[in-house]
Amino acid sequence: MTIDGTDHIDRHETAEADHDHGHGHHDGHDQRGGVVGVIKGIFRPHSHDAGDKVDDALTASAEGTRALKISLGVLAATAAFQVVIVVISGSVALLADTVHNFSDALTAVPIGIAFVVGRRVANRRYTYGYGRAEDIAGLFVLLTMLASALLALYEAVNRLMNPRDLDHLGWVAVAGLVGFVGNEVVALYRIRVGNRIGSAALVADGLHARTDGLTSLAVLVGAAGVAAGWRLADPIVGLVISAAIFAVLYQAAKEVFGRMMDRVDEAVVVTAETTVGRVDGVLGVDRLRMRWVGHELLAEVDVRADASLDLTQAHDLAHTVRDRLLADIGRLVDATVHVSPATTPAPNASA
Repeated sequence: MTIDGTDHIDRHETAEADHDHGHGHHDGHDQRGGVVGVIKGIFRPHSHDAGDKVDDALTASAEGTRALKISLGVLAATAAFQVVIVVISGSVALLADTVHNFSDALTAVPIGIAFVVGRRVANRRYTYGYGRAEDIAGLFVLLTMLASALLALYEAVNRLMNPRDLDHLGWVAVAGLVGFVGNEVVALYRIRVGNRIGSAALVADGLHARTDGLTSLAVLVGAAGVAAGWRLADPIVGLVISAAIFAVLYQAAKEVFGRMMDRVDEAVVVTAETTVGRVDGVLGVDRLRMRWVGHELLAEVDVRADASLDLTQAHDLAHTVRDRLLADIGRLVDATVHVSPATTPAPNASA
């Protein structure tokens, strides 16, 4: 006996029709510190109605798009200010940093497209919908981060081998500080929203903004070192920051590739198994699988029940398991439940 949620096959279309009547909500959560834990805080129960969860999924795309628009505006303003200082000072280091900031702003474009594409209704060719577009966008972000890291490394090595004098150090330092603050604000915002809506691509883009903030900080620290009389301060600091960028790139790659490989937090799987095991009538859980499609979580579970159950009772049990999962697992939008007869009758089972 299998229940696959056929009443929610066109869940995006249904949600669009009923969106004005939805009452889903997003609970806050405690975000774990450090880059390693940027994805860990997204699993929290928030709605006990399947329709609300569908509305939440659509709201998540809209919230992600809004985050991209706001952060794009902040980065554009930051880069525009730096362009003015580049013209005044002629700083090659600041020019490279400005290019980094513009590249970071442009990564919002593929992710924005992915959020729009992800809203398309599932069809007979793409039966799981278009949520994987976010994974493709995440790859684009990783490639952009890699290009930025390599460019920063090249500039640092080049300046180390061919030292140059910096002019207007005060303005260069101010521009570097503005670049760092602007990028870090955008990074925190994108990571926070990405965690809340379950978008690995948006989190990776936030980490990308953080790498560009580090290059801006390198400009500031390097200018301070040069002002103190240490001519090689700028390229040496650039090498250190380049290494930090590669470290952040590694963490972002783990998140993006983990999502593409259907990695799910083990604690969520344990919670789901516990939830299913506590449903009255479930004698055992044979298999439970979960996967991400964009920022939506799907589940498949095989359970064992009393062999004496008739078709209607088995169907009702499958519905109960599915409803309990949707209520207890945050960001889960659908679950397929298969009920199999247990080889041993349940205790106290009627003949």
